[in-house]
Amino acid sequence: MAAVNESSDLGYARYTYRLRVSSTARVKLLAEWDRCRWLWNECVARSKKAYRGGEECGPARLDRMLTAARATTPWLAAGSSVVQQQLIRDFGKSRAKALKDFKDRLPIRQRAGMPGYKRKHGCDATLNYTRRGFRLKGGRLHLAGGIVLSLVWSRQLPVPPSSVRVHRDSLGHWYASFVVPAQAEPMPVTGRALGVDWGVRETATTTSDTHDLPHAEHGRRATQKLSQYDKMAARRKPRKGQKASKGYQEAKRWRAKTYQKIARQRQATARKWAKKVVRDHDVIAVEDFRPKFLAKTTMARKAADAAIGATKQALIEMGRKHGRDVRLVHPAHTTMDCGQCGARAKHALPLSERTYTCAACGLVSPRDKNSARVMLVRAGLDPAGAEGVRPPGALLQEAA
Repeated sequence: MAAVNESSDLGYARYTYRLRVSSTARVKLLAEWDRCRWLWNECVARSKKAYRGGEECGPARLDRMLTAARATTPWLAAGSSVVQQQLIRDFGKSRAKALKDFKDRLPIRQRAGMPGYKRKHGCDATLNYTRRGFRLKGGRLHLAGGIVLSLVWSRQLPVPPSSVRVHRDSLGHWYASFVVPAQAEPMPVTGRALGVDWGVRETATTTSDTHDLPHAEHGRRATQKLSQYDKMAARRKPRKGQKASKGYQEAKRWRAKTYQKIARQRQATARKWAKKVVRDHDVIAVEDFRPKFLAKTTMARKAADAAIGATKQALIEMGRKHGRDVRLVHPAHTTMDCGQCGARAKHALPLSERTYTCAACGLVSPRDKNSARVMLVRAGLDPAGAEGVRPPGALLQEAA
């Protein structure tokens, strides 16, 4: 499997591949992770002690601590210094971000928390290697410390990578994630614009009927399997203080594997739809919708299954990769405004009302279709036709 995650400014992209890990390599990776986890917890303890004493505890001080610890601890010195130094940099960035959010007085729900301790069975292994800590030779990944890993090459890297992250997921699968300079892939000009409105009945409603995204319902189709695994786990749940049986652990593993499959199905559906939309349109006006509030409504289960946030992010990343203009539109009053004359209704439409009727111009349109047209108007793309098609060669207006 290979996944590509574009960066915010097209500076870098991440290519992720599945790893085939031998028993010898697995032992070495877990030993390396034990050292890194101990070092991370030591950084947390040192930073807390420095805070209580009113002292500074930056990456430079932690680097000196690492040098002294490696000189006196053979177990720690047996590991790679590259991955240990990178862990200290990651810790410094995490701590600096938390302190900055506190200094800027961001709301508590928006702040990054201070880095905490990593428990042995409470976190997954993650090892970061810079350029001098790994190399690719003969199609295999060679890490510092004599660790050799086989990759499943589902696609070739466009350029040599600058760093790699080796990590393990909750199911015990290992992956290698390479960082490379992002490669833009411009597409031919089409002269078309599209408005996108997010919803629950349909994940995405657009000004073009052929580009609507119906609710895939991946989670609903897997409900029966999940219920079966929940019952198996409930029957085999150990009493307090007792060790979990193999059957209980196997039921939990099947459940986690099903959830992982659902997540990948949602991601694949979102990327395929985003690629189709980006291929056929130059400019896309997207509702800047934040679906978090739906978690407190009766539509929470269906909204979560729709994966609106992941679909929106896939569309933004795909547009950035292929050089398309994706414009985010504020979602306020989009169900009250008329997409034809711009008049605003006096009262908000209830969710049960699925047809929009404009009292000013008499427009009668499906509610979500009207909202999709409002996206185009607010983005400064007054559509010439029902599907937002502009004459070939016409200049696209800038959003107001």
